[in-house]
Amino acid sequence: MTHPIRALVIDDSAFSRQAITRMLQTSPLVEVVGVARDGEEALRKTFELEPDLITVDLEMPKMDGFTFLRIVMAKRPTPVIVISGRNSEDDVFKALELGAVDFIAKPTPHATPMLSSICQELIRKVHAIRELRIDRVQERIRALPPLVARHEVGAAPRVVVIGSSTGGPAALMQIFGAFTSAPPCAFLIAQHMPKGFTSGFAERLDRLTALRAIEAKGGEAPAPGTILLAPGGRHLEIESVAGKLVTRVVANLGDRYTPSVDRLFESAAKAYGSELVGIVLTGMGDDGRRGAKAIRASGGRVIAESEETAVIFGMPQQVIRCGAADLVLSLDEIAHAIQRGVGAMEVATVEETGGGRAAPRKERA
Repeated sequence: MTHPIRALVIDDSAFSRQAITRMLQTSPLVEVVGVARDGEEALRKTFELEPDLITVDLEMPKMDGFTFLRIVMAKRPTPVIVISGRNSEDDVFKALELGAVDFIAKPTPHATPMLSSICQELIRKVHAIRELRIDRVQERIRALPPLVARHEVGAAPRVVVIGSSTGGPAALMQIFGAFTSAPPCAFLIAQHMPKGFTSGFAERLDRLTALRAIEAKGGEAPAPGTILLAPGGRHLEIESVAGKLVTRVVANLGDRYTPSVDRLFESAAKAYGSELVGIVLTGMGDDGRRGAKAIRASGGRVIAESEETAVIFGMPQQVIRCGAADLVLSLDEIAHAIQRGVGAMEVATVEETGGGRAAPRKERA
């Protein structure tokens, strides 16, 4: 018998604590073992109760959420989901870099019955922690990405499309933070993220990396050294307008995953063919599998993040198992592969095995 996921709920609002507790209790797979109203109480209960999962609002009295995260990840690593208002975008991304595994946006910054609207998303993300490797989160926090210098530039692809979900923001920061100068290719990203947060994430990438990053509005021509991020709640595609390849932003009409990795990959495959590289990073589900097949069919190349660094191996594993991955690489290897040109590394035959593992990889002489 599977034991329930033991959750600790942290929020300085009594209304929010009760509402989140009620939502979690709608799942027979979750047991709320405690609540806390401030950082000090939260830390004490984390060590006393040893929960499997923590939900936290970053704005807490006595100890802020960042200090709480640093201590928990150092002393008792535990999956943490941030439940925060939309007015604290930059704080959310900082929390993800400190070890939080995911976040959910509160519908309003105030305590209202509208909070119940996040119930389905909350339960889905809580259930997903059974697939999560907390040791991978720790390794990512400790990782100092090897800087990829300009002299290593080789035959880089024209365009790189990247798809990611749970654990994706921190993984993307690690990849792009590895470059000391912008590589000579354009990047298009579909990161599962709600409306209202992607613009802040794009600003963070722009500010903290060597690349220029913006949230796509539609009509932009992908250019070397730039990142175009799919807007939250909508899809990003590539289309030809008057003989020029530009972005198109498409409304979500009931798609399971938003922004859709498959939609981005499929449209880019048609546009760029063999000049395209697709990368599938950490995340639950199978978004990106269909798109990776399309990239391979058009002559492009596909990289899947390896199990050794993926926080949740679901999305990369799906790409590997369907035979669409040319390479299976760790996060630090991915940055090198982009800068040096994917062809500069030996393409291992990816065998469809139960564990989704690839044959040993080595650099070409």
